[in-house]
Amino acid sequence: MAKVDVESRGDVVLIRLANPPVNALAHGVRTGLQAAVRAANADPAVKAIVVTGEGRAFSAGADIAEFAAGLKPPGLPEVIDEMEASPKPVVAAVNGLALGGGLEVALGCHYRVMDRAVGQLGLPEVKIGILPGAGGTQRLPRLVGVEAALDMIVSGNFINAATAEKNGLADKVVDGNVVDAAVAYARELVAAGKGARPLSAKRIEATSVPSDLFDKRRAALAKHSSGPMAAKHCIAAVEAAVGSDYKSGVARESALFAELAASPYAKALQYAFFAERKAADIPDIGKGVKPRPVEKIGVLGAGTMGVGISLAFLQAGFPVTVVETKPEALERGLGRIRETIESNVKRGRMTRDKADAVLAVLRGSLDLADLRDADFIVEAVFEKMAVKQEVFRKLDAVAKKGAVLASNTSTLDVDQIAAVTSRPEDVLGTHFFSPANIMRLLEVVRGARTAKDTLATAMSVAKRINKVGVVAGVCFGFIGNRMVEAYLEEVQAMLLEGATPVEIDGALETWGLAMGPNAMMDLAGIDVGYMIRREHPLTEERRRLYRVTDKISEMGRHGQKTGAGYYRYDGRTRIPDEAVVAMFEEEARALKINRRTLPPDEIVERCLLRLANEGAQLLDEGIALRASDIDTIYLAGYGFPAWRGGPMWQIENAIGLKETAEKVRAYQAKYGPRWALSPLIERLAKDGGLLAAAGKG
Repeated sequence: MAKVDVESRGDVVLIRLANPPVNALAHGVRTGLQAAVRAANADPAVKAIVVTGEGRAFSAGADIAEFAAGLKPPGLPEVIDEMEASPKPVVAAVNGLALGGGLEVALGCHYRVMDRAVGQLGLPEVKIGILPGAGGTQRLPRLVGVEAALDMIVSGNFINAATAEKNGLADKVVDGNVVDAAVAYARELVAAGKGARPLSAKRIEATSVPSDLFDKRRAALAKHSSGPMAAKHCIAAVEAAVGSDYKSGVARESALFAELAASPYAKALQYAFFAERKAADIPDIGKGVKPRPVEKIGVLGAGTMGVGISLAFLQAGFPVTVVETKPEALERGLGRIRETIESNVKRGRMTRDKADAVLAVLRGSLDLADLRDADFIVEAVFEKMAVKQEVFRKLDAVAKKGAVLASNTSTLDVDQIAAVTSRPEDVLGTHFFSPANIMRLLEVVRGARTAKDTLATAMSVAKRINKVGVVAGVCFGFIGNRMVEAYLEEVQAMLLEGATPVEIDGALETWGLAMGPNAMMDLAGIDVGYMIRREHPLTEERRRLYRVTDKISEMGRHGQKTGAGYYRYDGRTRIPDEAVVAMFEEEARALKINRRTLPPDEIVERCLLRLANEGAQLLDEGIALRASDIDTIYLAGYGFPAWRGGPMWQIENAIGLKETAEKVRAYQAKYGPRWALSPLIERLAKDGGLLAAAGKG
């Protein structure tokens, strides 16, 4: 229950925000804080007030779930203003995270005491498409200066106690019991005759800030992860704090907040926030299903994926044994692991002590039997069914009972892999995305006979290695790559119709994608898709659409790694190549396709609709548990911008399912069977249903 607890410490009242686990500022907390401050101010025996959080957090901010229903009064700005107006000194005892509205509460206090070990401060609202709306854009620059405030608010990043002490955000940083220290500090203030110190009473003179500061900050934004509005509005709100009184500045903050809150970008970002958390909820696996203990990791294969997977586990603190068949391959892989760790130290991403600890638990072997003690074994060998099955036969013979056997496959049938073992219940797919030590997504592929605790273990491991685990069923390409197949197929069609790689990538990158499809294929390796197409039967249309791309691969132009693919490369810089455009022109003439200029809007629409239409089919087939899981996969693994919500969110909220159905039908009439409308979209468009309510999740 969201509330506050009030404790008398003689002449000091201690108010604890109590809404576990992170003391979100829900209605009960706001009303409780307001009432407790009023009572403390009305009691002549009370000389000072200390505000802290229950447990290990001060407050992680607003309860985002309240946004949809509308916030009940009192609003947080009102509560903070009333607390700041207290004539008695109010001290924040920051006992852990103070984020968003939580930091705004701390700023509304007159003084701040922080726990050196666990105190963290931040205003991350920009990451969900809004800005600090309870005076944060006005109080913070008055305390730490305009530039430091812009750094925190526009980035949404956190700072620790040491930084807070340095920039003046913390008045005192302590080791040990921060609450006792804050109570003692409050008494020192009273004894010294130091009372209330409201930040809202301060003024920032315009002459104290460089005249071009805000224009420079706006110009430096480029592409911001929050989309086209939030970061700019954050800058505008801080700008309103300069040269004006607090009341005028906060009025501007409120107006900018309202604009953002109503924007589709904020709605998409907040949807993405909840979608990622929902992905961990597997309907038929309750709290009674416990993950198996996992302490030791085995990785089979020391190629690109094996190295990345090993690094992901090592950096999370797991001991890892890497097994290869050839000494030179093993040494090459181990060398790349060591180089990456050392590079992280040089760049300040890892301490020397941490690096030494990581390298101390890395082991290489040429003997598969050295995986006999591993609790979780990831196979990362060549993407060919016969090879995978042979590996799993051998793993079955050496792995201990209860070990999870995971295949890092991107397309292959996990059930066929599991079938060659005597323990299919222990087998599943773990589709890591390259580079595996950096990319956040982990598709966890549940086989027909995968045990519930095996799946629970894989999802638990995903969290422990800081991945976003999303469950997928068994089919070619699972969720992400099966949808990519439809998307890339449409790209091939547009290349033949007259669009160039530059035009297609430019349209999608301008729309928000981190990387266009042609650049993405060059990065992944054109030869990878080529080899996959050789492994699987293709329709005649698909074979025709990919004919030029297959020729490009056969020429040895495999993308960045060979210096040429759809583009030529100078390092990582892509250079348009007219020779590739000419190949598509020649093929179009042979196929009697009349080439034309494709508008950017059409390029984006066709790619988006092909993605989402295939996603709806996956949802209808039960391969995906819920539409939000599909979106999470695209946000975490494929560079889809979070401020666009995801392909499924787009067709439900930005386009509308009825209009989506009409558009897909129109493309089907023009281009044929590859545009066949998903029956799920057809049903929902007809009945007025929602993708959000479809699926099994």
